[in-house]
Amino acid sequence: MATSPELSRVIGLMKAIRAKPPADIHEARTVLDQAFAEFKPSSDVTVFEIGAGGVPCQWITAPDTPQDRLIIYFHGGAYAACSPTTHQDLIGRLSRASGAAALGVDYRLAPEHLFPAAVDDSIAAYNWALGHGFEPSNIVLAGDSAGGGLVLSVLLAARDSGIDLPAAGVCFSPWVDLECSGASMAANDHLDDFIKYGGLSARAESYLGGADPKHPWASALYADLRGLPPLLVHVGSAETLLDDSTRLVASAERAGVDITFKIWEDMVHVWQAFASILPEGQESIEEAGAFIRKKLV
Repeated sequence: MATSPELSRVIGLMKAIRAKPPADIHEARTVLDQAFAEFKPSSDVTVFEIGAGGVPCQWITAPDTPQDRLIIYFHGGAYAACSPTTHQDLIGRLSRASGAAALGVDYRLAPEHLFPAAVDDSIAAYNWALGHGFEPSNIVLAGDSAGGGLVLSVLLAARDSGIDLPAAGVCFSPWVDLECSGASMAANDHLDDFIKYGGLSARAESYLGGADPKHPWASALYADLRGLPPLLVHVGSAETLLDDSTRLVASAERAGVDITFKIWEDMVHVWQAFASILPEGQESIEEAGAFIRKKLV
């Protein structure tokens, strides 16, 4: 099936973001914040600040959603940029599609806060939900890119600590190999106008601060995935991170995890963030929403 003509606009936006290399991480954050400011949530989506286990978060909820069904969402940004604010539209759309409230986690960023700070904050948010009336069977973890990696990190940490696991996990274009060793890093370099090996490997080093890139909480690709709940993984065929998803799915299948996987033809990194202008972005969110509805009791 042919891709939507709107994809060219999205690619243009990605090229514009990369057109002038930022002087430092602070400038990079500003560039991304400004770029995503265009994509605001619908006016009927409720957004307010909330603390969750000592972690600043945003409650982002579409109207008429049950407040006892919860998505905990971890934003992308290579562990160094973005926030729930940059992802409000994506999270609001996922809340609407799934019929669940959403908690966007504003975890600490690198290089100011090294691994495992982001993981610790994400686990704290999950434990907060468990301690505030949410049943594990009524919680789904979701995230994109680095946030998709955090979905797996929290699931692994909960499993290994004997904490009750949530109903499912949803990963959009997850970054699960901080060694950046996938063949698609080179094979798709000419297709991906957003994620490049050099920049991604630098962000990995900045986040890890000397920690082992194969630590399972940093790179779920190298983890034992046995016992994890059902997962949904969506990735674009034009991504340098394509092989992070294909290898993660293969590992999950070997571990007996119930996994729903789809490669979206010609789609770019986290195309769901552009759902307001890109039909395939909304389609992916709708599919993820249907998956979540089936998993929540």
